[in-house]
Amino acid sequence: MTTHSLPIALDFDDGIDRKTLRRLRDRFVAVNRVRWQRARSALTYRQQVVLDILPLIFHLNHPSLPGYRHRDCPHGLGCYQPDEETLGAAQRLARSFAYRDGGKRRPDLEALFLMGSPGSLGHSVASDLDVWLCHDAALPEPAIARLEQKAAEVSAWAESLGVELHVFVFSASDWRQRQQRAEVAGENCGSAQHYLLLDEFYRTSIHLGGRYPLWWLVPVEDEANYLARTRQLIECRFIRADEYIDFGAVPQIPREEFLGAGVWQLYKGIDSPWKSILKLLLIECYAQTPDQGPLALAFKAAVYGGDTNADRLDPYVMLYRRLAAWLNETQAPERLELVQRSLYLKAGLPLTRGEQSAALWRGQLLQSLVTEWGWDDDRLGLLDNRQLWRVEDVISLRRTIVNEFTHSYRLLSRLAREHGGGAAISQRDLNLLGRKLYAAFQRKAGKIEHINPNLAPSLMEENLSFFHQSEQEGEGAEGWLLFRDLENPTDAFWQPVIRRSNNLAELMLWCYCNGLLTRTTRLNLRAGTSAASVGEVRELLEALTERLPMPVGPPEREALQQPVRPLRTLLLVNVGVDPQARLTELGLHKLSARSDSLGFSGGRENLVHSVDQITLNSWHETSLQHYAAGDTLIQCLKSVLAAAALAPDCLPELSVHSRSVGHGQAIARRVQELFGDIMGQFFAGGRGPHPLRYVLEVDRRYFVLQFVDSDPGIAVLDDLDGLMAHLGRPQAHYVPVVFDRHALQEEPLLRAVCRAGEPETIQVFFQVAGKQARFWVLDEVGSLFHWRREFSGRRHLLGPVLQFLENLLERRQLRDGLSLPGGGLDIRCLELVARHGEWLVEPRSVSYDVSPLSGLEVQAVGARDSDGDLYFDIFCQGQDFTVQEYGDQLIPAVAHYIRSLRGSGENYPVYLTDLQLPHDLGRQSYQQELQTCQYLDYRYRLEAALNRALAG
Repeated sequence: MTTHSLPIALDFDDGIDRKTLRRLRDRFVAVNRVRWQRARSALTYRQQVVLDILPLIFHLNHPSLPGYRHRDCPHGLGCYQPDEETLGAAQRLARSFAYRDGGKRRPDLEALFLMGSPGSLGHSVASDLDVWLCHDAALPEPAIARLEQKAAEVSAWAESLGVELHVFVFSASDWRQRQQRAEVAGENCGSAQHYLLLDEFYRTSIHLGGRYPLWWLVPVEDEANYLARTRQLIECRFIRADEYIDFGAVPQIPREEFLGAGVWQLYKGIDSPWKSILKLLLIECYAQTPDQGPLALAFKAAVYGGDTNADRLDPYVMLYRRLAAWLNETQAPERLELVQRSLYLKAGLPLTRGEQSAALWRGQLLQSLVTEWGWDDDRLGLLDNRQLWRVEDVISLRRTIVNEFTHSYRLLSRLAREHGGGAAISQRDLNLLGRKLYAAFQRKAGKIEHINPNLAPSLMEENLSFFHQSEQEGEGAEGWLLFRDLENPTDAFWQPVIRRSNNLAELMLWCYCNGLLTRTTRLNLRAGTSAASVGEVRELLEALTERLPMPVGPPEREALQQPVRPLRTLLLVNVGVDPQARLTELGLHKLSARSDSLGFSGGRENLVHSVDQITLNSWHETSLQHYAAGDTLIQCLKSVLAAAALAPDCLPELSVHSRSVGHGQAIARRVQELFGDIMGQFFAGGRGPHPLRYVLEVDRRYFVLQFVDSDPGIAVLDDLDGLMAHLGRPQAHYVPVVFDRHALQEEPLLRAVCRAGEPETIQVFFQVAGKQARFWVLDEVGSLFHWRREFSGRRHLLGPVLQFLENLLERRQLRDGLSLPGGGLDIRCLELVARHGEWLVEPRSVSYDVSPLSGLEVQAVGARDSDGDLYFDIFCQGQDFTVQEYGDQLIPAVAHYIRSLRGSGENYPVYLTDLQLPHDLGRQSYQQELQTCQYLDYRYRLEAALNRALAG
């Protein structure tokens, strides 16, 4: 074939002839034919039928051909007539197929093109086929929908043959107006680019059938006058309009497109870097050398100039030539070397693998480039044997790639500042891409870095050694080192360290996520002062393999459109730690029947010493948070709850692992049970977080979990008195108390009281045991108050507190205008009784326990003085006792007065019958409505002071 002819010059002013236009078209068709043959040769014999009959499939709507679903599906490819080879391929595929000419019927389809890398040096076995199927602009929506359905069926048929085919359905008219409904590139470029994609189409497309591109017939020098020249061609009847399809001109790439297109290439480069590096550099080249014009114009100029050599016009060769000239001019040899390496790896053709590669046209073309670059056999061997690359090689290469991506990102950031308002990418797409870039490249505490984005087939190591630093540095040294095949500990002083980490779990997770550590890896471990073992590491690997499968692949587009949320959470408890080491050193063993891992044995020891929280989120980020100091379990619990609150309807799948020796399995079960119970309470029904206070007992202390909006809060109480005081604190609304199944087992009465709590009710619980009576009040919002007193009979057992509560409610009803009885809160009395080994609450009638009270009416009124201190005036039997008059002798004065009203020698408690409190009870706050338990608290304090004074 002749690869160089005389130049063709079209002068629209002096006149052109149809013969020259046909000769020009034939020149493009000749290049097209070679590219089609090359694209076909890249397929297996069985797959070649896809390219052979694809135009025929859409030209006809034949039931014997793939994709047929509807009788009235649009068909007919303008200016297309199948040749004998095509009809033969169709008949081999479907023996019942017989071709019938459609006659004079107006075709529904205008053209069919293959675009992208097929037929070029950059096409590899992993490449897909992107097809543009252009229909008549007048086609109605239902017909377009049927055509899209057929295209999907054809893609499925191609997939059955091992061909990844994407068919994009749109009209040229919609394309010119940027209204196409399809994402017209395998890169799913969305709104990011138009002219850049058109540039790529014109220089890479292969015409499969139908109309020819009108762009072919407009010389480069007339690109700026494209509309006028095409109108002249058609109106002057130099060409027939129904033989050509018009996608528009590419005079110059608008700078507004560089931002969107560049971000999309960064997006693609996360998973497939070589192609993206080439395209990112081309975008930068276009941005910095606008006078040179796009490559599509260079391709067209070459054809007009008589060059039809398929190697010289290969899209990837032309791309390389443009980049090489630019990088040489800017004196960037390192970046040029990266371009060469990216092109070689994108081609996917190992030249050192025998004569088969060299015999192929791609091999010959690639070999000529490699020779031009001056690469030796060692360099080729390194690139051709990526399966032998070690982790150090991949880390170094990834660093180079990330540096290039960072350079591109900075350029894009500058473009965004300069042209952000007019950037050819929607804010939605920009946000989507930003999220993927953030997930892939953003460094943050605990995040596991994935170092192998398709750089090497595998990083699996045959031998790995985990080495505790105390083996080298002695007692007190912390941290772990990772070596390759460290049989002798003394070798650690001179062998290179693959990675360092503060804890074993993080080091293992990094190895696992990046493919270094598999079930077949032989392990060596030097534990030093830690309690780790090879057996434990094997168990950890099994837990990771079972509960956190790798690799996870890129996140779905739908996931990136939503806020990030955890998908899976794996808790590793006590990695490299013996939780009973301290007990063993003290010579202590299990001294009671308590088997709760959070309060083990008589010493109530917490056996959870460290927690490693591994999280895989919806953006496919893997992270590890290590908790080894302080209340490790509580810290981890707070982190898990905070993440769950962001998406209560999609709680993460949570699992727990602990070493199998000792109490490890019991610890794992207990932690799994605890997290399950807490999540079930706060996020029941897929909603939440629900208002409640969850009480947990760990290591002889109490923890109360309660959400404030979506933030989990945790109160730490050192003893039972502290817990009771906390449960009595005011609440904004009803908040029940829920006890962990193992918490306060020695306080069954308290558990029974809180379990029986009800909103909008004042519940008075009591229990009589010998000469002692215990009382609990759960008020209208669930706050709890508890006290004891001597039991002297049921006659006046509840009378004082009930009279006080009734006076309080009566005052509230009068203030709120609820004058009718029962218009406010109800008061319920309940007695705690033992039945069949458990404590139950049984309602008691108020009239059963209340007798008419004879005695004193004692009322206290609280206020704040000028210094902000709270004081009380007391009124007893019509007598006023004020602070202003009595000062700090007020309580003794009241006691003296009460004593004077009693008979000689009588000594029994006095009770407050009413109490008023100021609304600014807290110095920094104002409460519109004080709670019942706040009144009971101050009542109890005042009664205690009065009764002490009476006893004295």
